[in-house]
Amino acid sequence: MPKTKKIPLRTCIACREMKPKGEMTRVVKNADGEIKLDPTGKLPGRGAYVCNNPDCLKKVDGKKLFNKAFSASVADEIYRGIGEGNGDK
Repeated sequence: MPKTKKIPLRTCIACREMKPKGEMTRVVKNADGEIKLDPTGKLPGRGAYVCNNPDCLKKVDGKKLFNKAFSASVADEIYRGIGEGNGDK
């Protein structure tokens, strides 16, 4: 009997829906406090995920949800990078 591979799910910080990790964009805060896009999903540190839905991308930028997720100030370049699709795999 073949085993089915478990697909990791993550919660979008904008819409709060659980979706497969591969369909989402990750932003990570490392131990040095640097915040950057993580297109591979493998960088070490605290990660926050947002789905690629245009409504979620607007909500993340409008409410500055990464600032809340990381309890730190996030540069506008991160928000622009996600909006432009630079976080896609």
